[in-house]
Amino acid sequence: MAYTLYLKKGEEKRIISGHPWVYANEILKIEGKDKNGSLCTVRSADGRFIGRGFINHLSKILVRIISRNESEVIDENFFYETILSAVNYRKKLGYDNSFRAVFSEADNMPGLVVDKYGDYLSVQIVALSAEINREAIINSLIKIFSPKGIYERSDSAVIKKEGLPEKTGVIYGEVPENIEINENGIKMLVDVRNGQKTGYFLDQKDNRYAVRRYSKDAEVLDCFCNSGGFSMNAAAAGAKSVTACDISNFALSQVKRNAEINGFTNVTTLAGDVFEVLRTFKKEKKSFDTVILDPPAFCKTAAEVKDAYKGYKDINVLGMKIVRPGGFLITSSCSHYMTLPLFSKMLSEAAAESGRRIRIAEMKIQGADHPSLINDDESMYLKFFVLNVL
Repeated sequence: MAYTLYLKKGEEKRIISGHPWVYANEILKIEGKDKNGSLCTVRSADGRFIGRGFINHLSKILVRIISRNESEVIDENFFYETILSAVNYRKKLGYDNSFRAVFSEADNMPGLVVDKYGDYLSVQIVALSAEINREAIINSLIKIFSPKGIYERSDSAVIKKEGLPEKTGVIYGEVPENIEINENGIKMLVDVRNGQKTGYFLDQKDNRYAVRRYSKDAEVLDCFCNSGGFSMNAAAAGAKSVTACDISNFALSQVKRNAEINGFTNVTTLAGDVFEVLRTFKKEKKSFDTVILDPPAFCKTAAEVKDAYKGYKDINVLGMKIVRPGGFLITSSCSHYMTLPLFSKMLSEAAAESGRRIRIAEMKIQGADHPSLINDDESMYLKFFVLNVL
């Protein structure tokens, strides 16, 4: 007999409003008996239908809602139609060569991330509900995209919380060492095997294009540059010079290759810890017209927010201090725990500490191919500010 989960009184309100997760501590009682990973029904304390999903007794997130239609059949066609709907949304917005095709809960596909890189796909399966439907998902992707190859990057820290093993490797066709994509008219090489996340940060694509207006004829410093997405856009805009800084030699090797295939001669690399590099620049009174800060997430749990806040503040103070008067600090955070109000407060304090007068030129979030649910804070994670430093 399939599981039926009854929520404690009042716990259904958040889920009815659209949040996709049911936590183990919200359950009043469970009726029926089935294996872990089976499809179950979630009801309110008084028996009203709330939704359906696949149960995972090994996770604090007991159920991730996948359907709010009691009569809907959850089969391979369900996955095909849901993924196709997600892809059509991106195509409607003009995404073509490279984009996030499926964004987990935001696309009603809990635990599934699919990034399209040209003719190839990079896939992350990070929840039991996606893992047990792996075959239906992969078959649907092949049918929709006809890709030359699919690479799996299910090596996220989230996987352990779901009780799943890490999986990486080619799962369909063939995948080259480097995939050349077109982003904003620029050639970029993506290494899905060794690059971060699924190989490349597509969520900043639109924001990378936005830096062009602040880069023409400018001396630009791109910190935490990774493979050089911001650097290449600055170079394409006609920057006088671009210095790409990262602690990773692998990342800097990618920057050099990306500059080479685009014919950019105005890009140089600098290896080092960004905090130390900025302190050295300040000491040497070296400044730039535009400074870009795109650090990795400083906090991945709520318990780390206090220390992360200090880290974000320190790096932004340093950044502000080496921007020439009238120049720009372009700064972001990809941690959903560093909320927009908290990030804004941090920038205000950093401005006061730096002694610089700051104006906000632009505020953005992740690209439209990374949609966020209005009542799911976890899916709205990227904050991107362009600050005019006076």
